[in-house]
Parts: sequence; C-alpha cells; structure tokens
Amino acid sequence: MSPRRVAIAIAVACAGGVLPAADRGDDLPDPLAAKELIALQAWPERLALAGAEDLQRFVVQATFADGTTADVTEHVRIAVGDPTVIGIDGTRVAPLADGATVVSLGWRDRVIDLPVSVTQAAAARPVSFRRDVMPALTKGGCNSGPCHGSASGQDGFRLSLFGFDPDGDHFRITGQLPARRVNLALPAESLLREKAIGAVPHTGGQRFVPGSELDRTLLAWLETGAPADAGPVPQPVELLLHPPRNVLEGAGARQQLAVLARYSDGSDRDVTALSAFFSSADSVAKVDGSGAVTAGQRGEAFVLARFATLTVGTPVIVLPAGLPYSKPALPETSWVDPLVHAKLDDLRIVPSASCDDATFLRRVWLDLVGLAPPAEEVRRFLADGSPEKRAAAVDALLGRKEFSELWVMKFAELLQMRTDENNRIPYKATLLYFHWLEEQIARNVPFDRVVRELLSASGGTFKSPAANYYQVERDTLKVAENVAQVFLGMRIQCAQCHNHPFDRWTMDDYYGFAAFFSQVGRKNGEDPRETIVYDSRGGEVSHPVGGRVMAPKFLGGATPDVSTKDRRAVLAEWLTARDNPWFARNLVNLVWAHFFGVGIVDPVDDVRVSNPPSNPGLIAEMSRRFIESDYDFKGLVRAIVTSQAYQRAAVPNETNALDERNASRALPRRIRAEILLDVISTVTATPNKFPGLPLGARAVQIADGNVSNYFLQTFGRASRATVCSCEVKMEPNLSQALHLLNGDATTPRIRDGGVMGQFLAAGKSTAEIVEELWLACLARPPTMAERERVLAQLPGPTLDAAGAATAPDPALLQTALEDLFWALLNSKEFAFNH
Repeated sequence: MSPRRVAIAIAVACAGGVLPAADRGDDLPDPLAAKELIALQAWPERLALAGAEDLQRFVVQATFADGTTADVTEHVRIAVGDPTVIGIDGTRVAPLADGATVVSLGWRDRVIDLPVSVTQAAAARPVSFRRDVMPALTKGGCNSGPCHGSASGQDGFRLSLFGFDPDGDHFRITGQLPARRVNLALPAESLLREKAIGAVPHTGGQRFVPGSELDRTLLAWLETGAPADAGPVPQPVELLLHPPRNVLEGAGARQQLAVLARYSDGSDRDVTALSAFFSSADSVAKVDGSGAVTAGQRGEAFVLARFATLTVGTPVIVLPAGLPYSKPALPETSWVDPLVHAKLDDLRIVPSASCDDATFLRRVWLDLVGLAPPAEEVRRFLADGSPEKRAAAVDALLGRKEFSELWVMKFAELLQMRTDENNRIPYKATLLYFHWLEEQIARNVPFDRVVRELLSASGGTFKSPAANYYQVERDTLKVAENVAQVFLGMRIQCAQCHNHPFDRWTMDDYYGFAAFFSQVGRKNGEDPRETIVYDSRGGEVSHPVGGRVMAPKFLGGATPDVSTKDRRAVLAEWLTARDNPWFARNLVNLVWAHFFGVGIVDPVDDVRVSNPPSNPGLIAEMSRRFIESDYDFKGLVRAIVTSQAYQRAAVPNETNALDERNASRALPRRIRAEILLDVISTVTATPNKFPGLPLGARAVQIADGNVSNYFLQTFGRASRATVCSCEVKMEPNLSQALHLLNGDATTPRIRDGGVMGQFLAAGKSTAEIVEELWLACLARPPTMAERERVLAQLPGPTLDAAGAATAPDPALLQTALEDLFWALLNSKEFAFNH
C-alpha cells in the first residue's frame, strides 16, 4: 500500500467515515449565508476509480434564488458509505479496495449521493510516455510555441507543438543526443529533469516544482529507463469541465474547476492537475494553474481547459456584490425573445426600449432589401395605426426580389464568385453560377439541398453552374479549408502543420477531411472556356508526418466507406445531415450577424471551443427550429426581424452601455459599400452603370467580384479573393469621409439627378422640400427643432421697398437646398443603420 493510501486509510478510520465537523461545515461567510438555496450539484455525477493512484476530485456548487452560484466544496459534510473501499484526500476521492460505495455530500438541508466504483485498487499502473509524460511536458509549457514547441525549437532542443508527434518527441529526448538529455545511470540528474526543476540554468526558467506531481511523473519514467510505450495506449476522446455554469457575485469570489478525461478504453481520469487553463478576460475571471477561478470586475469570461489534443470551456459571469436588480417585464414578439431575455437576466442587464416606427422601417428596409424606404412608404407606415404593421412590413419585404438579390450577394462573397486573370473562370461561367444561386434563394430552396448540390456538383461549368465551386479553388487542401470555414464556420488551417492549440482538431483530422476532395477531376469541355468537373476515382492525401495515406474522415466523426462512391457526395450528405452539430448552427449564426452586426459566435467563421457563443441556448434553439422547418431561410429571417431583440433602440441605459454581444440594444452599423452606393443612387436619381450590367443595375447585383469602382473599394466591398468574413470592411475611415465630402458620390450626383429642380418645378414649398429630403434620406420627418433651424438658414421671401413680399431667387434657393441635400448625405444618420 502506498504512503498516500495508508494516510487516507488512517484518517478515514479515525473519523468513522465522516470528516470532523471542524473541517467541514456550513460556515459560509455573509452575504452567501443569507441567500436562498434552490439547488446543490456535484460533479462528476459518478466516480469510477481504476488503479492505486487514480484519485478523482469532486466539486460541489450551490445555486441561489437570484441565479448566482458559489463553490461550497470546502464546506460540505462528507459521509462515506463504506470507508474500506475509498478514502477522502481533501476534495479528492482515493481508492482503498475494490468495490462500490457512495459518498454523501451535504450542505444546509440538501444531500447529494455520488456513486463510486473501485477496480484494481492494488494495481500500480506503469508510467506511460504518451499518457503521463507528454501531458506533464504540455502542462509545464515545454512544448508550447514560445518554448521548445516552436518550429526551430529552443537552445537546440525541439518538441512537437503541444505534443502532436509523440514518437518523434521520444526520439528527440532519448536518442537524438544519447546520454545528454537522459541519464539512466542517475535518473534524477538527467538534464531533462534538472532544467525543468531549475537545478541548472534554463532559458525557460523553472517549469516543474521539485517534488511536485509533474516532477514525480517525469522522475518515475526516467527511473524505469525512459521507455517508449510498448503498444497502443488509450487516448483521451472527451474532456469534461465542471461546473458547466458559473455566476459569481463580488470581486474575490472563487470557483474551483475540475477536468475529467474519458479515454478510448472507457476509463475516466481526473486531469485537473495536468490541464492548462486560460481565461478570455483575466480582468473578469482569472484562472490559475490549478483551475481555481477568481472573480474580478463585472463582466463575462470564458475559461478554457486544455489537455492532450482536447480543449473545453465553461462560462463565468461576474456580478458586483449587492447589485440592485429587479427582473423587468418585457414584451416578446418572437420565440427568439425569451432566450435573449434569459441571458440578459443572468447578466442583470435591462434592455433598451423598442425603437420608434421610423427607425424600424429604415432599419428593416436596409437589412432585408438593401434599400432605403421611399418617402411615400414612410408616410403610409407612420400613418398606419395597426399593431401588426411591423410584421406586415417584414412579410412584404421578404416577398420582394431585392431580398433574394441581397442574400445572393452575401453568399457570393463566401463562394468567391469572380472571374480570374487566366480566364480559368470566364465571365459567362461566373454569371451562370451567380444566377443559379439567385434562383435557389428566390425559390427558398432548403439550404441543405443547395449545399448538397454545390459540394457534389459534376459536369460542365456552363451546363452545371454549381460545378464552378471547384473551379474557384483547385488546391485540395484549400478546398477542404474553405468548405470547413464556409459551411461549418471553422478555421482548420492551423491543423495543417500542428494540432490546433485552441480547438480539438489534429493533423489527422485535417488531412482526413482533405481526403474527401483529393479525387476531384477537371478537363476541358467542347467550348474552350468551359471546364468539366468529375469524380476521377483516383488521388490520395498523405500525412506529412510519416507519409501515411489518409482515409477520408468526417471532422469529429467517423471514417465512412467511400470505396465505390463519390467522396464529395458522401461528405455532402454528412455535412447537411440533421444531426450534424455545425451546419445549421453556422447558417443561423451568419444570418444573426447580418441583422445585429455581431454574431452569436463572432467572428462568424471562427467557431472553436475557445470562441464560444455569447448565448448557447439561443443558437441551439435557432439551429433546432431551422432544421425542423426544413431549412426555411425566410422563416428564420422573419423570426429574427419580428423579435423585440431586433427592434430595440440604439440608445443605451446604464446597465447595457458596455454590452455589444447580447442584443440588449441596437448597435449602429455603417451601411455596407454596395447598399450605401445603391441608396445614394436612388435618393439622388442617378443610376449606376457597371460592366456587364444594364444602366440602373444595383451594386448588389454585381456577379463578378472583380467588377468594382472607387466608391466600392473605398467603402470596403469584398474582393472575394478569400472566404474570410473579414473581407467585408465595415469600419468607417477618413478616406470614406473625404470621398463623401469632396468626391463624385454626392455633389455631382445631386447636380446631375436634378431632384431639387424637379421639386421646385412642381411648385413645392421650401418646407415641403425639406420634409421630402428628410423622408428620402433619413426615413423620418424632421423634428420641429430641425425644421425651424433649417428653414431659418434657407432663402425665404423678402420685402421690397414698398413692403411687398417677393419670392426668393430660384437659383439661389436651389443651390441652398442642394447644399442641404449634401449635408444630409454626409450625416452619420444617413451612413449608418441604427
């Protein structure tokens, strides 16, 4: 029996199975002691101990009536059903003998029973290089990027980044420079260990504390001869981080985390001490190397734990102590609203009020059809007293062709629709590809069908326009990366060279996924401009480490049988399957980001464990409903834009002034390049002319990403050179302001369109023209103060010598009104959707 087990056995025998009251109790300090307890939970929910050294910790969390939580692990009463089977070592359960028992954890009037099973209690598992030593080196940061995991290593010694190549690492430690890094005669004096514990000079400083668990693991391996693993070693396949929800009250509040790894052989292991921890916001929730989280300032953070190739996270909300809050009664007009309000309630945020009708109408026109509402439509809408008029306006806009055109433009960016310099994708093919997509969206074809047709497309790029997808990008690895990024929202590029440091993807995942596209064949058609895309049934992808041929494998899934099938069709079926955890979620996130200016996961094409959704419940429910509706795109859009979350005002209050992720207020968004140009063209009555399109075509109708002009480039139109969402630039800058002030976007258009001349010729009064300008540019009438201030600046009737009123000089009045028009086009209210 090991010394630790002896000590535990003595402690348990003395306590009679229950730890002394002096060590465990309900002595939480105020104000938690006064809180109403509504739930007590413990993790893991059951413990399975295997082997003499398999200690597993437990974490106990209290949830109170106000939604806050507290770590009460150190305060619970503990009773062991059979103290001969297990013992308690602090907050960890240790095996003593084979058998099954129960640990009872009590606090206040609640008791939780944790089932515990013990097997092979007397067996000491030998130290494994892959299972024990590699995690120890990773925990110590030895194989991280700044240390020996860099491409060239450090000080002549290189390890694979985060341990993606354990066989190579074993060779570099034991065989690259024999007897230098490992001293089998005197294991404790091995250079590998002495540098790690700081016994000799080391550029990276001390990585292991002498005598610590990490040091003991490394020394035990060295003492057994530093062997490689004799055969296959069980691999971790799932990582669990507990507790899954944390709402801490007051700076300094603490929550201990526990990490449990599940292995391919079915075993569990507490890897808290071997995991690396990170926080997305140290100022909100700081986590130390043991997994203890300490609350800081008010806010929300995401705490990550990484072990082996797996990364998992848990959200942490921090609230000020004693924060006064009363849950408001909020209107809800869509199934979206309760999910948004639940998250705001957790954060103690009161959302802004609903925007006024004029703001809503302009917002929804710009977002749904990419146009500003005509003045007559604004008047009609504002005069309508129906409580259903907003929903009716949404339904009308969803039925317009401009709705389809707007979304074709957005997806054309993701699909990189553009001609190329070598005429590999001629304009005809690009136009056919664009019109094919336009037809799918106009008919509201379910998106799973659209994507299946796209990814499995074969045939000529003229006769089968979807086949152009495989002309835009021909490199097998890039095609795989693009598919993952566009249709799953994942950037897997990191895993091309090493295991992803902040996600689950390994090099095996990367090259297995790329193998689905290794047999795409291309040949010339009868028309030299056309390419035939087909399944060549030949071609493989090899892993760069070892050169083995990679079988096609779904990301995070199985290895399918593709022996007699088009690999792309197999992938398309998996990718669009209803149980795929990423496809529908990625699409609903893209749609949400369009209407709110920020995704639930943001950036929208960077889905990973370390970039969690701001509202997991919302994105899960949106995905579920999207799938159940048979991927009804218009139905999804309608649910979003009829919600109170979408209709909020942009004016913040003291609780939501800093919130930009939870739909508590509208975020003013600069109108994107194509729409802004179209709106200017419409209000100034100056049609645009783009190559390949008729006079008067809108910028959103441009099929070819290479067709552009100075305005579109200046205001950040995507070139469609990559699939990255970052291609569209929405940030305002000085060049844009100068172009609106002095360029050809405003003054020449105001003059050439002749709008002011038409108003004056129609006999409209100055006041009427001012109102028309406000309605056309800002979709609202001017306020009384604005009207009075503007009219005071415009030329008005004058009195002649006899005291008779004379009309202002028409030319002078028209010039003044054109100046007013120019000022409105240069206003922030015009350039932003708010």
